[in-house]
Amino acid sequence: MPVAVLSALVRPLVEPHLPDSIEAKYFTSVEELLELAPEAEIGWFDLDKKEPMVEAVKLATRMKWMSSIYAGLDFLPHELMLERGVTVTNGVGINAITIAEYVVMGMLVHAKGYRDVVRAQEKHDWLVDSPGKVELAGSKALLLGYGAIGKLIKPRLEAFDVDVTVVRRSGGEGVLTPDQWRSELGTFDWVILAVPATPETTGMIGKDELAAMKSDAVLINIARGEVVDQPALVEALESKAIGGAFLDVTTPEPLPADHPLWSLDNAHVTMHLSGRAQTKMFQRSAERFIQNCRRYVAGEPVEPQFDLTLGY
Repeated sequence: MPVAVLSALVRPLVEPHLPDSIEAKYFTSVEELLELAPEAEIGWFDLDKKEPMVEAVKLATRMKWMSSIYAGLDFLPHELMLERGVTVTNGVGINAITIAEYVVMGMLVHAKGYRDVVRAQEKHDWLVDSPGKVELAGSKALLLGYGAIGKLIKPRLEAFDVDVTVVRRSGGEGVLTPDQWRSELGTFDWVILAVPATPETTGMIGKDELAAMKSDAVLINIARGEVVDQPALVEALESKAIGGAFLDVTTPEPLPADHPLWSLDNAHVTMHLSGRAQTKMFQRSAERFIQNCRRYVAGEPVEPQFDLTLGY
């Protein structure tokens, strides 16, 4: 009988629906996880800290399928898992709705100067004019990354009459390819990063890309902090070379208290909260896990599968 090792936090959501042919063992601490990991044929090892997850994977020599709520699993030992033939399913799409909504929120916060509105309320100061006068309607957005999140961002922005151009390898109408978007950067009001974290995307927005953007353009990053050359971004924001940045992700995380990004009026730092701004994350993850358990015992492919070779 396959043994599934998973967190006791999801036990109420999972246990009543697990197939009888799977034996579940639940951990309530890192120590229990590391003790149980060698027994796991099925592992759901998610923790807030990545280091013990990596250690559990190394100990799970019998594991055939690993499930995770995380979409980005770049921190796992990919080569070891490939060598062992582990199938990995990730949380791609689980948080897509709330992250897409966060992008819209970030654009509106910047466009309407809402940070200054909040500050005025805190000071009981009645403003007589809006600190932000930008309208989303008629603006142009470049969307880098067209996975589960990107596919939800695009229609939400189009509902605000934003002209959205997608970057995609296959090209097509209204689409730029990876070798085209940099030369077009100067035509966009918003540059939205929703790409996976891979060696190919690391530092994809650097000094040259920031210099090519419009002076009032806004960079929005809901991907990974490493996708942006952060010192170059700080320099661009300090010199007002670009209009602003809305950063749900930074390097490192948490951002050090003395980091200049905290104090820049044209930077919004939202502490990687976009995926957590919901109440359904664990429910959706548990439902996906149960569906995959049924597929697993039936000998059917589990999904969505994380490609350990590509890194996403």
